[in-house]
Amino acid sequence: MPTILSHPAVPLAIGFGLGSRAISGRLLLAGVAASMAPDLDVYISHYWSAIAHRGITHTPLAALFGALCAALIARALRTTHVKAFLFVFVCLLSHPLLDMCTNGGSGIPLLWPLDDERYFFPWTPIEVSPLGIRRFFSERGLEVLTSEIVWVWVPALVLYATLRRSRHSREGGNPF
Repeated sequence: MPTILSHPAVPLAIGFGLGSRAISGRLLLAGVAASMAPDLDVYISHYWSAIAHRGITHTPLAALFGALCAALIARALRTTHVKAFLFVFVCLLSHPLLDMCTNGGSGIPLLWPLDDERYFFPWTPIEVSPLGIRRFFSERGLEVLTSEIVWVWVPALVLYATLRRSRHSREGGNPF
């Protein structure tokens, strides 16, 4: 999996790229939390064996459920129901899609509950993160972070710049 440090790259790029008029601060925070939430299964699996890492919390169905919950609390997020649903859905779904780009671990049950098969993308350039804090603070952790800068953060910065430029060209202002 990409680290907990890199999953927020997608909501941050979209949120800052679209700006605070489109994505409220509260909705952005919800999106960042949503992008990291599927990995809570690592902790849940210690207590409930039916939940495995990269299991049902990493599915489009879970993203749909989370997005529906966000739509229900849209007022608290200072946004519309549609924006809350769409933004949180994209943020939640970005997590398993990034995990499918890693070169290790178990795949993602993308079609669950229709199919239990676990999938990776054909191209897996992101180094899989070691589980555990000790293993992360090692040479391996540095390799992972370097990989994430190249394959997650640089594309996220490109997405941010593209959205910002597009927003400012529509508004007639300077994007930078």
